[in-house]
Amino acid sequence: MKSSVIVFPGSNCDRDVAVVLEKLQFKNSMIWHKETELPRSDLIVIPGGFSYGDYLRSGAVAAKSNILSEVIRAANKGALILGICNGFQILIECGLLKGALLRNSKLKFISKDILVKVLSNKNKFFNKYKDGEVLKLNIAHNEGNYFTDKKHLDELEDNNLIPLKYCDKKGNLNNECNPNGSINNIAGIFNKDKNILGMMPHPERMSDKFLTNEDGLGLFLSLMN
Repeated sequence: MKSSVIVFPGSNCDRDVAVVLEKLQFKNSMIWHKETELPRSDLIVIPGGFSYGDYLRSGAVAAKSNILSEVIRAANKGALILGICNGFQILIECGLLKGALLRNSKLKFISKDILVKVLSNKNKFFNKYKDGEVLKLNIAHNEGNYFTDKKHLDELEDNNLIPLKYCDKKGNLNNECNPNGSINNIAGIFNKDKNILGMMPHPERMSDKFLTNEDGLGLFLSLMN
């Protein structure tokens, strides 16, 4: 498979994603945000970090970058798009995903390991996991509090467009295990065609058993399946 990782000034997880992709033998390209052409890609990753220092709103400036028009075109043709953390914010800012990512409910930056529950594995991103499986991943964000209106929330819930929710060790969903205040404990969402995924937790940080764990590796293996 061919992959492209988009790099912005302020990205800090682009190389982490690239290491995982190359370990799994993706033919990967690093694409600077000022480029106007995108190589043919089965998977496009918009990585985490703090693009443009998170000025204005997180992801707002990056969403106007030259390469985003090509990302949008590829997405509309069915390419797989993965936005992680700041990448999720950029996907919302450019309109590929709906909703908003607000300041964390306690108005503080959060950097810690959390637990998420896999709610749907009938898609190209999570087919290597079991429904209901609990994963330990990492978050590091100031604006990860996902919010949307009731109509869209109902669409997400009714059409299995929420693959991940924050949970406790037993997979229970409650306010105590919700780190940022996201509505309905949402940690990630799909578009209606399920070829675009935005998620706040970092799977690339949990893809090596010698560094952390391999709970995030299944996502990248799923994409190869």
